[in-house]
Amino acid sequence: MSQYLKFFIGISVFYLLLLLAKQEAIAWYFKPLLLPLLILETYSSSNFRTKKHLLFALFFSWIGDVVLMFADKTELYFILGLTSFLISHIFFIFLFIKQDQTKPNSNLFWIGFIFVTMYLLGMLNLLFPSLGNLKIPVALYATTISIMLLMAIKGYFKWSKPNNLTILIGALFFVSSDSILAINKFHSELPKSGFLIMLTYIVAQFLITKGILGLNKNK
Repeated sequence: MSQYLKFFIGISVFYLLLLLAKQEAIAWYFKPLLLPLLILETYSSSNFRTKKHLLFALFFSWIGDVVLMFADKTELYFILGLTSFLISHIFFIFLFIKQDQTKPNSNLFWIGFIFVTMYLLGMLNLLFPSLGNLKIPVALYATTISIMLLMAIKGYFKWSKPNNLTILIGALFFVSSDSILAINKFHSELPKSGFLIMLTYIVAQFLITKGILGLNKNK
Protein backbone atom coordinates (compact mmCIF):
# COMPACT_ATOMS: atom_id res chain seq x y z
CA MET A 1 0.00 0.00 0.00
CA SER A 2 1.31 3.44 -0.94
CA GLN A 3 2.15 6.19 1.54
CA TYR A 4 -0.75 8.28 0.23
CA LEU A 5 -3.27 5.54 1.01
CA LYS A 6 -1.75 4.93 4.43
CA PHE A 7 -2.07 8.63 5.24
CA PHE A 8 -5.63 8.61 3.87
CA ILE A 9 -6.64 5.70 6.09
CA GLY A 10 -4.89 7.17 9.14
CA ILE A 11 -6.42 10.63 8.82
CA SER A 12 -9.83 9.13 7.98
CA VAL A 13 -9.83 6.99 11.13
CA PHE A 14 -8.76 9.96 13.27
CA TYR A 15 -11.42 12.16 11.64
CA LEU A 16 -14.17 9.59 12.22
CA LEU A 17 -13.12 9.11 15.85
CA LEU A 18 -13.42 12.87 16.32
CA LEU A 19 -16.96 12.74 14.93
CA LEU A 20 -17.84 9.85 17.26
CA ALA A 21 -16.46 11.85 20.17
CA LYS A 22 -18.63 14.79 19.09
CA GLN A 23 -15.57 16.93 18.40
CA GLU A 24 -17.00 18.37 15.17
CA ALA A 25 -15.17 21.67 15.65
CA ILE A 26 -11.80 19.89 15.48
CA ALA A 27 -12.89 17.39 12.82
CA TRP A 28 -13.91 20.34 10.61
CA TYR A 29 -10.24 21.08 9.92
CA PHE A 30 -9.40 17.53 8.86
CA LYS A 31 -12.19 16.99 6.32
CA PRO A 32 -10.47 18.96 3.50
CA LEU A 33 -7.33 16.81 3.91
CA LEU A 34 -8.96 13.53 2.92
CA LEU A 35 -9.63 13.54 -0.83
CA PRO A 36 -6.39 15.33 -1.82
CA LEU A 37 -4.60 12.15 -0.71
CA LEU A 38 -6.69 10.04 -3.11
CA ILE A 39 -6.04 12.65 -5.81
CA LEU A 40 -2.29 12.36 -5.17
CA GLU A 41 -2.54 8.56 -5.23
CA THR A 42 -4.27 8.73 -8.61
CA TYR A 43 -1.94 11.39 -10.01
CA SER A 44 1.17 9.41 -9.02
CA SER A 45 -0.12 6.19 -10.60
CA SER A 46 0.92 5.08 -14.07
CA ASN A 47 -0.97 6.75 -16.91
CA PHE A 48 -4.13 5.12 -18.22
CA ARG A 49 -6.86 6.17 -20.62
CA THR A 50 -9.43 7.30 -18.03
CA LYS A 51 -7.04 8.74 -15.45
CA LYS A 52 -8.30 12.30 -16.02
CA HIS A 53 -11.89 11.16 -15.47
CA LEU A 54 -10.99 9.81 -12.03
CA LEU A 55 -8.96 12.91 -11.17
CA PHE A 56 -11.82 15.24 -12.12
CA ALA A 57 -14.37 13.08 -10.25
CA LEU A 58 -12.25 13.25 -7.09
CA PHE A 59 -11.50 16.95 -7.55
CA PHE A 60 -15.15 17.98 -7.83
CA SER A 61 -15.98 15.72 -4.88
CA TRP A 62 -13.35 17.60 -2.89
CA ILE A 63 -14.83 20.94 -3.96
CA GLY A 64 -18.20 19.64 -2.79
CA ASP A 65 -16.69 18.60 0.54
CA VAL A 66 -15.23 22.05 1.14
CA VAL A 67 -18.33 23.97 0.05
CA LEU A 68 -20.67 21.85 2.19
CA MET A 69 -18.58 22.72 5.24
CA PHE A 70 -20.34 26.10 5.08
CA ALA A 71 -23.84 24.75 4.30
CA ASP A 72 -25.10 25.87 7.69
CA LYS A 73 -24.46 29.52 6.73
CA THR A 74 -26.91 29.70 3.82
CA GLU A 75 -28.76 27.37 1.44
CA LEU A 76 -26.60 28.65 -1.44
CA TYR A 77 -23.65 26.64 -0.14
CA PHE A 78 -25.77 23.49 -0.11
CA ILE A 79 -26.82 24.08 -3.72
CA LEU A 80 -23.22 24.76 -4.79
CA GLY A 81 -22.05 21.64 -2.98
CA LEU A 82 -24.82 19.61 -4.61
CA THR A 83 -23.73 20.97 -8.00
CA SER A 84 -20.11 20.01 -7.37
CA PHE A 85 -21.08 16.46 -6.47
CA LEU A 86 -23.42 16.31 -9.48
CA ILE A 87 -20.47 17.12 -11.74
CA SER A 88 -18.37 14.58 -9.85
CA HIS A 89 -20.93 11.84 -10.46
CA ILE A 90 -21.10 12.68 -14.15
CA PHE A 91 -17.34 12.10 -14.32
CA PHE A 92 -17.79 8.84 -12.40
CA ILE A 93 -20.45 7.74 -14.90
CA PHE A 94 -18.16 8.31 -17.88
CA LEU A 95 -15.26 6.79 -15.94
CA PHE A 96 -17.24 3.57 -15.51
CA ILE A 97 -18.55 3.56 -19.09
CA LYS A 98 -15.05 3.89 -20.55
CA GLN A 99 -13.42 1.05 -18.60
CA ASP A 100 -12.18 -1.93 -20.61
CA GLN A 101 -14.72 -4.74 -20.71
CA THR A 102 -13.46 -8.30 -20.42
CA LYS A 103 -16.82 -10.11 -20.33
CA PRO A 104 -20.04 -9.99 -22.39
CA ASN A 105 -23.25 -8.30 -21.25
CA SER A 106 -25.32 -10.09 -18.61
CA ASN A 107 -29.09 -10.11 -18.37
CA LEU A 108 -28.67 -9.98 -14.58
CA PHE A 109 -27.99 -6.27 -15.04
CA TRP A 110 -31.73 -5.73 -15.51
CA ILE A 111 -32.42 -7.06 -12.02
CA GLY A 112 -30.09 -4.36 -10.74
CA PHE A 113 -31.87 -1.83 -12.95
CA ILE A 114 -35.21 -2.70 -11.36
CA PHE A 115 -33.85 -2.35 -7.82
CA VAL A 116 -32.10 0.96 -8.56
CA THR A 117 -35.28 2.33 -10.17
CA MET A 118 -37.29 1.28 -7.13
CA TYR A 119 -34.72 2.98 -4.87
CA LEU A 120 -34.88 6.21 -6.90
CA LEU A 121 -38.68 6.36 -6.94
CA GLY A 122 -38.87 5.47 -3.26
CA MET A 123 -36.39 8.15 -2.22
CA LEU A 124 -38.09 10.83 -4.29
CA ASN A 125 -41.50 9.84 -2.93
CA LEU A 126 -40.12 10.06 0.62
CA LEU A 127 -38.36 13.40 0.18
CA PHE A 128 -40.56 15.37 -2.24
CA PRO A 129 -43.11 16.66 0.32
CA SER A 130 -40.36 18.49 2.23
CA LEU A 131 -38.08 19.63 -0.63
CA GLY A 132 -39.80 22.92 -1.44
CA ASN A 133 -37.86 24.81 -4.12
CA LEU A 134 -35.21 22.08 -4.21
CA LYS A 135 -37.43 19.46 -5.89
CA ILE A 136 -35.78 19.75 -9.33
CA PRO A 137 -32.13 19.95 -8.14
CA VAL A 138 -32.55 17.02 -5.75
CA ALA A 139 -34.42 14.93 -8.34
CA LEU A 140 -31.67 15.62 -10.89
CA TYR A 141 -28.98 14.68 -8.39
CA ALA A 142 -30.79 11.52 -7.27
CA THR A 143 -31.24 10.45 -10.90
CA THR A 144 -27.56 11.08 -11.65
CA ILE A 145 -26.26 9.09 -8.69
CA SER A 146 -28.68 6.28 -9.60
CA ILE A 147 -27.19 6.20 -13.11
CA MET A 148 -23.72 6.10 -11.55
CA LEU A 149 -24.75 3.06 -9.51
CA LEU A 150 -26.27 1.42 -12.59
CA MET A 151 -23.00 1.85 -14.50
CA ALA A 152 -21.15 0.24 -11.57
CA ILE A 153 -23.62 -2.67 -11.61
CA LYS A 154 -23.18 -3.03 -15.37
CA GLY A 155 -19.42 -2.91 -14.91
CA TYR A 156 -19.57 -5.61 -12.27
CA PHE A 157 -20.67 -8.07 -14.94
CA LYS A 158 -18.14 -6.84 -17.55
CA TRP A 159 -14.94 -5.90 -15.68
CA SER A 160 -12.23 -8.19 -14.35
CA LYS A 161 -12.21 -9.55 -10.80
CA PRO A 162 -11.77 -8.54 -7.99
CA ASN A 163 -11.85 -4.84 -8.90
CA ASN A 164 -15.35 -5.09 -10.37
CA LEU A 165 -16.72 -5.94 -6.92
CA THR A 166 -14.56 -3.30 -5.22
CA ILE A 167 -16.02 -0.56 -7.44
CA LEU A 168 -19.59 -1.82 -7.06
CA ILE A 169 -19.33 -1.85 -3.26
CA GLY A 170 -17.84 1.64 -3.42
CA ALA A 171 -20.76 2.88 -5.52
CA LEU A 172 -23.24 1.31 -3.09
CA PHE A 173 -21.54 3.07 -0.18
CA PHE A 174 -21.70 6.36 -2.10
CA VAL A 175 -25.45 6.01 -2.63
CA SER A 176 -25.85 5.04 1.03
CA SER A 177 -23.96 8.16 2.13
CA ASP A 178 -26.08 10.48 0.00
CA SER A 179 -29.27 8.73 1.09
CA ILE A 180 -28.47 9.19 4.78
CA LEU A 181 -27.61 12.85 4.14
CA ALA A 182 -30.84 13.47 2.22
CA ILE A 183 -33.09 11.74 4.75
CA ASN A 184 -31.39 13.52 7.64
CA LYS A 185 -31.65 16.94 5.99
CA PHE A 186 -35.10 16.77 4.40
CA HIS A 187 -37.10 14.11 6.25
CA SER A 188 -36.08 13.30 9.80
CA GLU A 189 -32.91 13.52 11.86
CA LEU A 190 -31.00 10.25 12.19
CA PRO A 191 -28.79 9.32 15.17
CA LYS A 192 -25.05 9.73 14.47
CA SER A 193 -25.92 10.90 10.95
CA GLY A 194 -22.75 12.97 10.55
CA PHE A 195 -20.56 9.99 11.42
CA LEU A 196 -22.52 7.58 9.19
CA ILE A 197 -22.53 9.99 6.24
CA MET A 198 -18.77 10.45 6.38
CA LEU A 199 -17.98 6.79 7.13
CA THR A 200 -19.88 5.57 4.08
CA TYR A 201 -18.54 8.45 1.95
CA ILE A 202 -14.90 7.81 2.87
CA VAL A 203 -15.24 4.07 2.23
CA ALA A 204 -16.95 4.81 -1.10
CA GLN A 205 -14.24 7.12 -2.41
CA PHE A 206 -11.48 4.78 -1.24
CA LEU A 207 -12.99 1.67 -2.84
CA ILE A 208 -13.86 3.34 -6.14
CA THR A 209 -10.37 4.84 -6.44
CA LYS A 210 -8.67 1.57 -5.47
CA GLY A 211 -10.88 -0.41 -7.85
CA ILE A 212 -10.31 1.85 -10.85
CA LEU A 213 -6.56 1.95 -10.27
CA GLY A 214 -6.61 -1.83 -9.93
CA LEU A 215 -8.49 -2.26 -13.21
CA ASN A 216 -5.95 -0.09 -14.99
CA LYS A 217 -2.77 -1.35 -13.36
CA ASN A 218 0.13 -1.91 -15.78
CA LYS A 219 -1.76 -0.42 -18.73
